[in-house]
Amino acid sequence: MVNGFGPGTAADGPAPGDHRAEPIRVLVVDDHELFRRGLEIVLAHEPDILVVGEAGDGSEAVEKAADLLPDIVLMDVRMPRRGGIEACTAIKEVAPSARIIMLTISDEEADLYEAIKAGATGYLLKEISTDEVTAAIRAVADGQSQISPSMAVKLLTEFKAMVQRTGEEQRLVPAPRLTARELEVLKLVATGRNNREIARDLYISENTVKNHVRNILEKLQLHSRMEAVVYAVREKILDLEGG
Repeated sequence: MVNGFGPGTAADGPAPGDHRAEPIRVLVVDDHELFRRGLEIVLAHEPDILVVGEAGDGSEAVEKAADLLPDIVLMDVRMPRRGGIEACTAIKEVAPSARIIMLTISDEEADLYEAIKAGATGYLLKEISTDEVTAAIRAVADGQSQISPSMAVKLLTEFKAMVQRTGEEQRLVPAPRLTARELEVLKLVATGRNNREIARDLYISENTVKNHVRNILEKLQLHSRMEAVVYAVREKILDLEGG
């Protein structure tokens, strides 16, 4: 099952029967043609998702993203000519509004971490079900982050290691550009809570949570909630050891 890493999970996103003004435009990127075709067939059955193009490597993905301006890019990590992580950075430049989900067999911590730093909003392993893929697309299109559970554990482990490597005691302290409430929200994001849980814990509405997260990303000039957590740990804003 795919977990939401940040203020929302796939369960919080619109159900397949919900109506969107426009379908979610998806670009599929993978160097295996049979995998691309299979994914396109699956997504073709979803009325709110439209595959607008495909690419076989990172270089082609960047070109297609610039031309098609998709909402979501589903992209493998390891591909010939240009890998997915390198392409991720380039896609964010030519299609800033596109949200990128890495869909890969790689469970390497280094790939996960580099993908997040490159601006990926999701990191899913190909072992997940097709239903989970479509749910993740909807969730990410709604501004949430998605990550396979086994990878989420590795990510939090890496965050804690970052804290330990500093050799200093960390505390949740006000950062110059974030309010006290935004810091509270960011810490809850780092623990994996979704919108509903954050709203419940802080006694505020889910819409207020979304507004806080949007403000956090804008202030820190970051692409995703996962990036925000990495930033917060690196800048000694969060104490993940203290819970």
